[in-house]
Amino acid sequence: MSLNTVRRAAAVLFGAAGLALLPWTWWISASLPTHHHTRHWDLAWGGFDSALALSFLLTALAAWHRHPWLPAAAAATGALLVCDAWFDIILENRSSDFEIAVIEAVAAELPAAIVCFAVAYVTSRAGPQALDQA
Repeated sequence: MSLNTVRRAAAVLFGAAGLALLPWTWWISASLPTHHHTRHWDLAWGGFDSALALSFLLTALAAWHRHPWLPAAAAATGALLVCDAWFDIILENRSSDFEIAVIEAVAAELPAAIVCFAVAYVTSRAGPQALDQA
């Protein structure tokens, strides 16, 4: 399968998925209750933070060993950091916890995400051969 075939298939499939999610997002936003109690809240956040930690470690490993998947690992870590900031802020209901979540997002999570995206961009533009020469 050629690179052009993969690129075109990705454009069609990802575009279709994005378009399909638009009405779903509207429906779910309009139909879900504003309050929800759930079990395993601790497991959900513990699992998410474990995935974030693993993503940081895989990005560090990729950078240290000059793996060609460094841009993907850095981009994934950045995306997880943005999600972490979003959910920390949106899901807080006490004003003091909300303020802490905003401070953490602005001071740590979002700047770290920007660094991750910069690493992903720079290393993807340089190409895998540049990682070998560094």
